[in-house]
Amino acid sequence: MSPHHDVWWPLRGPAAAGDRLVVGLMTGTSADAVDAVLVRFHGDALAARHRVLAYRETPLDEGLRREILDVASAVTLEPERLMRLDAALGECYADVVNDLLRTAGVSARDVAAIGSHGQTVRHLPRAAGAGRALTLQLGSASVLAERTGIAVVSDFRTRDTAAGGEGAPLVPVADWWLFRSTTESRVLLNLGGMANVTHLPANTGLEGVTAFDTGPGNAVLDGLIGDATGGLARHDDGGRRAAAGRAHEGLLSELLADPFFALPPPRSTGRERFGAGYAARLREIADPLGLSLEDALATAVELTARTVADAIREFLEPRGGVDAVYASGGGVRNPTLMRALAKRLEPLRLERLDTLGVDADAKEALAFALLAHVTLCGAPGNVTAATGARHPVVLGHVTPGELFAEDPS
Repeated sequence: MSPHHDVWWPLRGPAAAGDRLVVGLMTGTSADAVDAVLVRFHGDALAARHRVLAYRETPLDEGLRREILDVASAVTLEPERLMRLDAALGECYADVVNDLLRTAGVSARDVAAIGSHGQTVRHLPRAAGAGRALTLQLGSASVLAERTGIAVVSDFRTRDTAAGGEGAPLVPVADWWLFRSTTESRVLLNLGGMANVTHLPANTGLEGVTAFDTGPGNAVLDGLIGDATGGLARHDDGGRRAAAGRAHEGLLSELLADPFFALPPPRSTGRERFGAGYAARLREIADPLGLSLEDALATAVELTARTVADAIREFLEPRGGVDAVYASGGGVRNPTLMRALAKRLEPLRLERLDTLGVDADAKEALAFALLAHVTLCGAPGNVTAATGARHPVVLGHVTPGELFAEDPS
């Protein structure tokens, strides 16, 4: 077929062999914003160098966010509702990409691909899925490709689950690519809706990486605030209400008895276990104890801090030591949570990820730009020690962009 009508030409033609522009898109468990980053890659797969050209964070429309959270927590659901949300998210992502490129002064025709994680609305780990992890991310790749004209790499997680993995976490490959050190053993801590860690022992290859979910990050805190305000507030701004409360040690001990926290890695979790329903049950237990909302929030802060610290000490320090913990994600904007973490982690050093020279807000979108680039290079993108997959696999589905009217080379 002539390259004039070859939809794969932008991905495998001469231009793709050198520099490649890729957009990375990420919406996390908290469903509060779309992170988008424009990246130039030069080189093959994980040997590539990169330069971030543009980044933006676009808050999700409140109605769309509410629908995401309602769908994610629904016990039963009409298929049509999933289909409408899938299309609506595709339209939202396309608007974000087009705005990003317009602001950056870059033509869509110069972008090789979009790496779109999509919005997770259900994630069942192997233990809850009869031995096979089940995961669902929405955000129509077809709508995104149609509205932007750019090829889309999406649905990254399901190939890993097909290979026996948890489908998560997938960011560890980017953590290793960006942050490995020959002299310092590092833990990369992401405080999103769930909290997860990546362990990078000093001077280790990809095979030495360990990563897993530690448990709740911000989701329980957000659930408590959302329920108390009737959905008017998304989070405890600055951690002020948690700072005004006092953690209840008896309730904390009860929460820590959840068997999830004793599971060895690889392990994953989601809102199905530690989301709005969990926050509601926590409040039901807290009320008879005479605890205020502030006390419940303080207890939830300690739950996140304690489970992160315990996981690092039990599962990571024996595997190569830990010199420092670098935090990113929405939780770093909560000073109360960061103080609690610093106290629980002592004497380990806790730093914000920005100190390593990468914008912490952009990291996860950058990770999915990298995963798209790796997929287009035909290389595997999962870390089997993190997901538990039987072997490395090339991740994702590729949806072609528009046809070229002329030879792009």
